[in-house]
Amino acid sequence: MFLAILASNIRLISHWNESRGVYDDICYLRQAHLFQRFGWQGLDTSLARETDGYLAAKLRSIDFPNWNEPTRAPCHTQTADGSKWVMTPPPGTGFVLALFPEGFQVIPLYMAANFIIAAVALYGLWRAREPLSLTSAALFGALSIYFMINPTKASYSMAPTIVVCALAGLLTARLFVDEGRRRVLMVAAIGVLLGLSASFRIANVVLSAGYFLFFGLSFLIWRNRETFVSGLVLGLSSLVGLLPVFVANLVNSGHPLVSAYGGQDTAPPSLDPAVLLAYLRDTQFPLIVIACVGTALLWRFAGDDGVRKLALLVASNLALNLAFFATHPVFTQYYVIPALMLSLWTLLFAAVLSRGPAREFIAHEPDGPRRAEMLSRV
Repeated sequence: MFLAILASNIRLISHWNESRGVYDDICYLRQAHLFQRFGWQGLDTSLARETDGYLAAKLRSIDFPNWNEPTRAPCHTQTADGSKWVMTPPPGTGFVLALFPEGFQVIPLYMAANFIIAAVALYGLWRAREPLSLTSAALFGALSIYFMINPTKASYSMAPTIVVCALAGLLTARLFVDEGRRRVLMVAAIGVLLGLSASFRIANVVLSAGYFLFFGLSFLIWRNRETFVSGLVLGLSSLVGLLPVFVANLVNSGHPLVSAYGGQDTAPPSLDPAVLLAYLRDTQFPLIVIACVGTALLWRFAGDDGVRKLALLVASNLALNLAFFATHPVFTQYYVIPALMLSLWTLLFAAVLSRGPAREFIAHEPDGPRRAEMLSRV
């Protein structure tokens, strides 16, 4: 089933056209063009560097009305000092597109992302041992591969974002289920992945909100060396992952913490009934319900303290992300998808990795509890 959906996705992707009329696509492709043309100096997205007519040609290909006026180009804005016009999106999506030859960038990017997601789904299926976890791995694996077409195709930034969410979900589950000596390394890997995700979509920075809340409260409650080191490593590794965003902001806006975004994207939080109603009517809403129910079930049937902590982490991260987008004045069909996929991948691998037939069999033997605990530590 996985391979059939994957083959169908690849067949559809192979017929995609990069000039599909979506404004943001032009910006991601222009960033890729700048990287291929100037190397790392492509971080500078000033329209003054538009000397080869690339942007105008791309806008003209989608019948943009003001294609010959660079300052009217979509997702470009003037800096606060008025010195130049720059692009608003972060550089990550353009960078991964630049890994492929110009004119044939979107198709291989999505094909690669589809293969990675299918591999992660197959890994979850392979690790599942019980009927319930096996069924969950099968259903969610099929759904996750299908999502690589819809709604992931809505924005080029979504393909690498979903890959990061899958990998971060796997590592997060292992962090709490398989607690051991590699804990610090896994925390570091999670921090880098979550920080790096903001290079693809700046809103992805919210994906780490629940992690910082959980590790921060853990230190305040227990105040021991382990919680302090974990929180410190998470913070430092997240900063490492965010470095491309900081450098791009410095080059384009003059300050590492000031992005080029403006307008509705930087509007203060507000509750808009139209936005809330749009989410209720969208296909994202059933996924929100599934993620919430799954988190509650993980808490209810957690077999050990580590899994309960994981349920709290998922719940806090899900709540903060939903609150952010519910109060954001703009709605799209994919805004909440990254947070949902991160939560669902984490829940799936928590269910798959935390229980197994061998452990249940040992638990029924005379010295079962001791041996089950040993198996859990291994």
